[in-house]
Amino acid sequence: MKKEETYKCEICGKTVRTARKKIPMCCNMPMKKLPLEICLQPAHAEHARPMADEDACDEGRAGQ
Repeated sequence: MKKEETYKCEICGKTVRTARKKIPMCCNMPMKKLPLEICLQPAHAEHARPMADEDACDEGRAGQ
């Protein structure tokens, strides 16, 4: 079973979710496939969170 994908019309803005292989049409033009939700995409520089703590793991040796 093919997973559903979301398409958007660049002319009128209508969105459609479909699992069909054929690209849907709207306003006499093929609709554009939208990217995955940001939370489902792998991390990359454009969506990096600079506030995230990326220090080394705490080894439990603090204060020794």
